[in-house]
Parts: sequence; C-alpha cells; structure tokens
Amino acid sequence: MTTALPRAARVATWTYFTLNGFAVGLWVVHIPNVERATGISHSALGGLLLVLGGAAFLGMQVAGPLADRFGQRKLLPAAGVLLGVALFFPGLANSWWTLGLALLCLGFGNGTIDVAMNSHAVVVERAYPRPIMASFHAMWSIGGAAAAVVGAATLGAAVPTAVTLSACGVFTIVVSLLAARFLIDAGTEGPEEEAASAPAAKPSTKLVWLLGAIAFAMMLAEGVANDWAALHAEGVLGTTTSTAAFAYGSFAVAMTVGRFATDRVSALVGPVAIVRYGAALAAFGLLLVVVSPWVWLAFGGWALFGLGLSGSVPQLFTAAGNLDKRSSGALMARVVGLGYVGLLAGPALIGGLAHWIPLNVAFLVPVALCLLGVVFANVLSPRPAAAEDSVPSPGR
Repeated sequence: MTTALPRAARVATWTYFTLNGFAVGLWVVHIPNVERATGISHSALGGLLLVLGGAAFLGMQVAGPLADRFGQRKLLPAAGVLLGVALFFPGLANSWWTLGLALLCLGFGNGTIDVAMNSHAVVVERAYPRPIMASFHAMWSIGGAAAAVVGAATLGAAVPTAVTLSACGVFTIVVSLLAARFLIDAGTEGPEEEAASAPAAKPSTKLVWLLGAIAFAMMLAEGVANDWAALHAEGVLGTTTSTAAFAYGSFAVAMTVGRFATDRVSALVGPVAIVRYGAALAAFGLLLVVVSPWVWLAFGGWALFGLGLSGSVPQLFTAAGNLDKRSSGALMARVVGLGYVGLLAGPALIGGLAHWIPLNVAFLVPVALCLLGVVFANVLSPRPAAAEDSVPSPGR
C-alpha cells in the first residue's frame, strides 16, 4: 500500500462505508430465508441475533487498540476481508448452532470494520479544512438502500441465499483490497496538525463515557425508528401494511439527506449546535408522532425525527476520535460500542414497554433521551486538555 492524497483517501473511505452498509443490508433482507433454512423459531432467531450483536461489540473493543497499535491504514482493509469471509457462513448454516457460529463471525467482522472505518474517517477529516464525517455515514445508508434493491432482485429471481451472500463476500474482499492503497496514515497531517498533536494530558474518562452515553441515547432512538415506525403506523393509526412502509421510508430518506447536508452546516455553526438543535428537532418530530391522529402528519414527524438525528452521531464519533490521537481507536471503540448497544436495546425496550402501555406512549422514552442530547451537547465544545476528573457542565 502507498500513501495517497486526502481526496483519494476520502473516496476510499466512502467506499468502505458503502460496502459495509451493502453487506449488512444484504444479510438483513435474507434473514427470513436463513430462518427457514435452519428450521429455527422466531424466539431462537432473536437469541442468535443477540449473539451477533454481542460479537459486534467484542469486535469493536478489539479493533480500537489494534487501530492505535498498527494504524487504521492496515486495519481497515484487513477488517473488510474479515467481513467478506464471514458473509459466506450464514447462507451455509443448516442448524441453530451452525447459524450461531456464523453470526458470531459475522458480528465480529462487522464490529471490527465499524470501528476501523470510523477511526480512519477521523484521520481523513483531520486533513480537511472542514467537517466531512457525516457524509461517510450517508454513504453507509446508500449502501443499505442498494442492498435492498439487489436483495429484492435476487430473491425475486430465486437465487439461493448462499450464492448471494457468498458473491457479496467475494465482492467485499476484492473491493476492500483494491481500496486499501488509497488509505492514509494517522501521521499524514500538515505542520499545524503536527504541532497540535504534541503530547497532551490524558482525556477525562468521564468525558469519554459522557460522549458514549449521548451516543447510546441517540442510537437507541434511531433503533426505535428502524423496528417500530411501520408497526406504529399500522397498529396505532390503522393504516395498511403497504402505506405503513412510508413511515420508516420517510425517516430513512430524511436521515440520509440530513447526513449529506450536515457537514456543511457543521462547518458554519459547529458540532455543539448540530447535536443540540438536531436532538431538539428529533424530540419534536417523535413527539409529533406520539400525538398525531393522522397518518401523513405522523410520517412528517418521522421525517423530522430522522433529520434531527442525522448529524448527531457523526459529531460524537469525531469528538471521540480527536480526544487523544495516541489512543484514538480505543476511545472511539468505547463510544461506538455504547452507541451500538443503544441501537440494539431500543427496539427491545419499546417492545417490553408496549406490553404495558400504548406503543405511541412508549415512544416518550426516546423523546426524553433526545432531550439529554440537548442538555449535554456542550460536551462537544473544543476545550483545552482537562484533568482526569473534570467534566464540562451541561452549559447553555
């Protein structure tokens, strides 16, 4: 691999984000086929998906220190190859335990590449005079949308799941290796950045965990939309299944558009404003869903919810990766990992509450969590290195 210019590195990082979104999306659309092929129940599948989530969290925690030790430029293509190899296994599973092993590998590979590509995105962003992190996350969404189209086509043509996922695995491996030569090292910075990277005080542990807590809250809210938007439209508002699909669609489209716009807005107003006002907009949008008796007004609420959430998580990941360049990967792994736990916990939490209270009332929980982002957004303010136990107050 040879060192490339930041612009080429940016395109390469876009490629990895798109590739990861495509791989995950293609697995998701084939879950029903895999369930039938293995003969397991819905409850057993739910347990095995927790294995996938746990393995992903483990992969994140392993990838962080590896990125700091060997560099993102080496780790990212290796993680892409690992994910590609893991994609072969779910389509070949024929029992609960073989699927469990397959999801263990798939989760670990996905967690590894998640931290590796976000960590490299921070490195690339340092070489730019303006924020670019949110656009990487937008490309992940584009990859997921492409997977939905390809998955629908292959399923409609009755292509075996093993063939589709294996072909995606080969594609992931090849593209990961081809894009590797355009990645850059963490030390590829200008004179001003090099001066700024002089040894500094260790970042506050409490500050890291606070960033992780906000990521947990924001991604928990995102997970609620992923799994419950359509069910709310159908079960609470009484719309048809086909119309209910627009609930999640409006959220997903607004989030993707918002991510493409966030970088330029962040360059003007800063990350604190993006998180604070974005979280406030998300809370308002979801509150609109809670109280709306009309389907299309609720769809508008989901769109505002997605637009508000779109820029928050990229700002948190950037902040974590820049707390200490010497341990950027490990710090990011904590924040990304906590956010991922929130993404998994959100649907389960709402499902549990829905047994006791109406579904729209249960949505008040993510509304409250979004308000935490409003209160604590000031944690993203640029500040001198602080003592170990100092934590910024919520501020104004």
